[in-house]
Amino acid sequence: MPTDSDPAQSATSAADRAYQLTKELVLSGELPGGHLFSETEIAGRLGLSRTPVREAFVRLQAEELLTLVPKRGAIVAPVPPGEAEDVLDAREAVESAAVRRLLRTPQRIPAAVEQLRAALEVQHERAENADLHSFADADERFHRTLVEAGGNALLIRFYTGLADRQRRMNVAALGPVPDHIQVVLREHGELIEIIESGDTAAFTTALRAHLDGTHRR
Repeated sequence: MPTDSDPAQSATSAADRAYQLTKELVLSGELPGGHLFSETEIAGRLGLSRTPVREAFVRLQAEELLTLVPKRGAIVAPVPPGEAEDVLDAREAVESAAVRRLLRTPQRIPAAVEQLRAALEVQHERAENADLHSFADADERFHRTLVEAGGNALLIRFYTGLADRQRRMNVAALGPVPDHIQVVLREHGELIEIIESGDTAAFTTALRAHLDGTHRR
């Protein structure tokens, strides 16, 4: 059984730490698309050798977040042309389908509304702290709560796979216009009220306007 001093376990832990830090820097926008940085930079932040950082970079390249540059490091992969539109179309379809299914079982609506209000309260707290990165994370969580409320396991798994892209898009959309955060909070509250009313068509219309206003301005 591995112990804390097991070299193999230590190496894995170091690579995981490098992976988590680098991924967070990319998703938060601290390392923007097109930015070139080295293994040494990440290793220095964590007090690691370059070997586990190299392993982390390989993982992130497989996730299409980095492009490795031999002997130089890695470049943060910009969001591919058209990907944002693809993500928005997928989100609109999945979230609308989830709420449509939820509203077919009215007895489940109160519990879903309670969960959504709790997720929205977290967003309000993050907004008050002026923490864009954690707000972007909470925004993704709010919308994922919508999907989870529908109870379709296949859609939930698919939607969870969009989380990294959503966070990156949220930071890009809200960073230049921080005042729009208040609009997002108001519109999230309106989406909850529509769910309470049981109006499927109104939800679809409001969701499209919400996504357009935030990401297609």
